[in-house]
Amino acid sequence: MGKLIKNHWARLIILTAAAYQIAAAVEAFFWPKIFWDFLTKNLDGAVKPIPVLQIVNLLLGIFGLAYEWPLSFIAGTGLHRSIEARLIIYPLSALVSLLIYQGTNAGLYYIIGMGVFFWAYSEGEIVCPEPWTLPKRGSAARRSV
Repeated sequence: MGKLIKNHWARLIILTAAAYQIAAAVEAFFWPKIFWDFLTKNLDGAVKPIPVLQIVNLLLGIFGLAYEWPLSFIAGTGLHRSIEARLIIYPLSALVSLLIYQGTNAGLYYIIGMGVFFWAYSEGEIVCPEPWTLPKRGSAARRSV
């Protein structure tokens, strides 16, 4: 059997989280609710009367989908190949997702995906320039061992 390619697994988890975040943001337009409203009502202004948090969730979910199933102009760029950039962007997506009631599952998926990305990063995996491919043997790029 082959080795587990953790960055591919993490990308699938993040794709799931981003799709769930988009669905949660759309639902939150109709039923705005902060997850933490049982502790404080101070955050209610972020979801109603102006749906700021829903819009931010929708934009970050779309960005997550476009980044992990890369658009043609993103694929192969240094930003797309960077696991470090993912470990910077996705905590923000998880935080914003965890703030709305409908997005708590997406936030947990983001946290799991970030853990797997960190595992891949710590083992020296790379993201290939062409999406969903394996590193070429004999290349100068680092491979997971």
